[in-house]
Amino acid sequence: MTSLHPKIQEVTERIEKRSSETRATYLELIRGRKPDGFARQKLADGNLAHASAGCAVMDKTQLLGANWPNIGVITAYNDMLSAHAPYEDYPKIIRDAARKVNATAQVAGGVPAMCDGVTQGQQGMELSLFSRDVIALASAVSLSHDMFDGALHLGICDKIVPGLMIAALRFGWLPHVFVPGGPMPSGLPNPEKQRIRQEYALGNVDRDALLKAEAESYHSPGTCTFYGTANSNQMLMEVMGMHIPGAAFENPGTPLREALTRAAVKRVVELTVKRDYTPMGEMIDARSWVNAMVGLMATGGSTNHALHIPAMAAASGYQVELEDFADVSEITPLLCRIYPNGPADVNHFQAAGGMSFVMRELLGAGLLNGEARGIMGTIADHAKEPWLKDGEVAFRDAPESSGDTDIVRPASDPFQKEGGLRMLNGPLGRGVIKVSSVKEDRRIIEAPARVFDDQEALKDAFKAGELDKDFVAVVRFQGPAANGMPELHALSPALGALQDKGFRVALVTDGRMSGASGKIPAAIHVSPEAARGGPLARVQDGDMIRLDAETGELDIDCDPSVFEAREPAQFRPNIQGQGLGRELFGAFRNNASRPDTGGSLFEFFLPLPGGSHG
Repeated sequence: MTSLHPKIQEVTERIEKRSSETRATYLELIRGRKPDGFARQKLADGNLAHASAGCAVMDKTQLLGANWPNIGVITAYNDMLSAHAPYEDYPKIIRDAARKVNATAQVAGGVPAMCDGVTQGQQGMELSLFSRDVIALASAVSLSHDMFDGALHLGICDKIVPGLMIAALRFGWLPHVFVPGGPMPSGLPNPEKQRIRQEYALGNVDRDALLKAEAESYHSPGTCTFYGTANSNQMLMEVMGMHIPGAAFENPGTPLREALTRAAVKRVVELTVKRDYTPMGEMIDARSWVNAMVGLMATGGSTNHALHIPAMAAASGYQVELEDFADVSEITPLLCRIYPNGPADVNHFQAAGGMSFVMRELLGAGLLNGEARGIMGTIADHAKEPWLKDGEVAFRDAPESSGDTDIVRPASDPFQKEGGLRMLNGPLGRGVIKVSSVKEDRRIIEAPARVFDDQEALKDAFKAGELDKDFVAVVRFQGPAANGMPELHALSPALGALQDKGFRVALVTDGRMSGASGKIPAAIHVSPEAARGGPLARVQDGDMIRLDAETGELDIDCDPSVFEAREPAQFRPNIQGQGLGRELFGAFRNNASRPDTGGSLFEFFLPLPGGSHG
């Protein structure tokens, strides 16, 4: 096996050392719950009667007899989300597959599944990031019945997989397997969709043309085909070994897709107590989280994972920081060009070699730790390609070469030598920037600030023709404590149109951008956020700001003493910011951690110095 890159080893050891106390506490928790037998044997007769009353007779017999393992299913099914609509029939398939391997399966509970595509630019987006923590809580309630010897998690999209992962790790004495649904077939090419969005923003096409393009892009059940947060989630589950290998990008409704789902059931049963007991909390360790960062950088994945990876890692007792992302990015080559980093979609990526080829290349370059563990053994064992043999999943070696080097390349000939995500730091705070789809001549922007306290103000200024110039848009009061840290992807058409006109523009914000964003240089997740007195609250119109993605600078041309003496702008909650349930989330906004530590309600998994929220 190829020796591990020394920088990867260094980052892994640093995370282990930094997290020694929190990881030890976590392991003590899950080892204290290690089962002696099937979980339901601890329940009283009345408890068990309630838990089995609704089951089919064949399952009830086994549940009451306690002779078979029982698998809990957490489902994010709803039929509004294209990605989650295929899950409608999964419980029936899972129950049948479980019986065939001498097990039972029950839907333990459902979790909300919010679509950022539906709420993008709308008020409901203010609940999006916090939905991750709600999903974790709902999963915990579902699993707290303590009837289960393992769990299957049905979820794909942006906050859903991270929320499910947080809960799964808190029930880390159980084995867990994640079960994807796959991407929809390709529709209107993503670059054409983006072009029409920009034309609409400029007033050159009407709403009918925009709606036609959107409907042709998002047209059937399955995950959206661009490489945003949802598909980045699926990549993470592959490199962390939480999927049956190669399950991420097989389309819904195919024989192989159903076979992969049945294989997931079989595998989680094999990992239960009295069999090859493999608790997830022991399986996932620091190597797993470094592998996640390597996969993110190598594929040009979503910036949202600079929030989600620290939040998920904290649930397993590990403290992951932005410096870890930066160091991994420095030595991880960009191997993929998938929209928005290129014209291809995930179906093209899958056909060109997909995750098995990427993992093979990263393992061969010593960047992916093959000794980390997954549900099928080591991560080296996961670099396989699934296929159907006599109606069941079989595996073959990953392809040795790319099917299309315009989409995916070997580590020896990457698209760029460094990863797709970089850290920024300076007088304006710490943040991240995605550079994999930003042209090299746009990675350094120095221009006057134009300050906005919400995204609608920027849109209004664009429509009024006030932004036809070089400028850095500072959009503040968009962090977790202010309004839940909504994505600001709705700004992309306007800013993209200005950049296409030749203006040098950039975005600096304590908010987020969509996983599909990237054309515009954007310093995002800037911490500390303005609502908690961060430096962005002191920026004024006309201040010269320098965003340098090459050196990692986020600077302002203002005497430090003058800048500090400025009275910070005060966050004024929108008096109309009620309704759509937003008023129910005050406790989340008040207690969310800093963006650079995950923006999570569960900060107690990751103590900050002095116990402050930052």
